Amino acid sequence: MFVQAASAALAEAGLAGPDVDVIVTVSSTGIATPSLEARAMERMKFRPDAARVPVFGLGCAGGATGLALAAKLAAATPGAIVLFVTVELCSLAFRLDNLSKADIVATALFGDGAAACVVRAGEGGFAQVTGIAEHTWPATLDVMGWRVEPTGLGVIFARAIPPFAKTNLRPAMASMLGGQNLEVEDIDRFICHPGGVKVIEALELSLSIPQGGLDREREVLADHGNMSAPTALFVLDRVRRSGMPPRSVLTALGPGFTASTVTLDRAA
Repeated sequence: MFVQAASAALAEAGLAGPDVDVIVTVSSTGIATPSLEARAMERMKFRPDAARVPVFGLGCAGGATGLALAAKLAAATPGAIVLFVTVELCSLAFRLDNLSKADIVATALFGDGAAACVVRAGEGGFAQVTGIAEHTWPATLDVMGWRVEPTGLGVIFARAIPPFAKTNLRPAMASMLGGQNLEVEDIDRFICHPGGVKVIEALELSLSIPQGGLDREREVLADHGNMSAPTALFVLDRVRRSGMPPRSVLTALGPGFTASTVTLDRAA
């Protein structure tokens, strides 16, 4: 899945494995040492001097946070080709030894997926990263995450996410955008990680989006389920294919409990 997603992203950018200078890999559904990009190096024909940046533990926020990290690395080294790949195999969490309510809900909601994109400084591409921000709420470690146990991963849903998002996301979003001299009303489209139907509804209410406005999010959730980190990039891909708005914010919620955002301006 890593190779398939990475190869497709590079091909669309007119690039190949040897062109890549930095590989950012995000996954929270499994641990591998050597990590995924090292295991894929020969198949992808990555150069021996390519920098590897594996990241674990971001959960559903990994799509936005990983893109933000890739953008920072690209900006720090003008001309570098940064490949961001996220792979999540949520089905690995399916367990028969401890079927709690949370495990059953997670099995019904989550799916497997992989996504990738190419980031580099300069002109070209379909959007420019113009802002990056995160907000982690205090005393929220129990909202969501994994229980890492000898028999496998167990999902943690100790608090309901939709009411939390409905109440808390907008002030956090206003604060994050304020650091970029923007307001919520300045954003033409919020491109959201669709954690579930109730989460989508909560996001619409919190961000004053007309009911049903997160249409691409609903499509991705219906077609693929919540794939954790890759899901936000699936939504971004559908938005860009239908035409990027002048200014958008890619946003995702994940364990921590954290909101991660990347502000995107449509490329000229």
